[in-house]
Amino acid sequence: VAELEAARLERLVQAPAKDGGPMVRLLVRVIGIGIETADMLVQELLSRGLRDRRAVARFAGLTGSPDESGARRRERGLARVGSARVRRGMIQLAWRFLRFQPDSALAQWWRKRTDGAPAKVRLTMIVALARKLLIGLWRLVTTGEAPQGVHLRPEITPA
Repeated sequence: VAELEAARLERLVQAPAKDGGPMVRLLVRVIGIGIETADMLVQELLSRGLRDRRAVARFAGLTGSPDESGARRRERGLARVGSARVRRGMIQLAWRFLRFQPDSALAQWWRKRTDGAPAKVRLTMIVALARKLLIGLWRLVTTGEAPQGVHLRPEITPA
């Protein structure tokens, strides 16, 4: 398994910019994000050149679905619009992120809101964390600014 991972990483390091290689390399530096996840995010979402954070969250399907009628306003849960693959991947990544980056500002934000909360609240808040994490990763690949408190591995350089 380690040899297969090393071979994939070598191909990634030598991937041209048009294939999203630099973005994948940057995402793989974030502790807790593997090559598969980074490649999926770049291919499905981050290489599309979305204009702002709201467009990123909408495309990933991590926004709410409002139900408004007259004076009545409520949320009906997640909108089923957007990439289901990215949505599922980001929710899994959010759980993994809590494990590998417990000192980050995003993990502390989630913990502060869910300490002692029932499971339903924790599940709702993990989607909010996934949205915030995705926007942070989008900022990382577009501006080079890492989310606050996120630990990065050293730069991967071609051999």
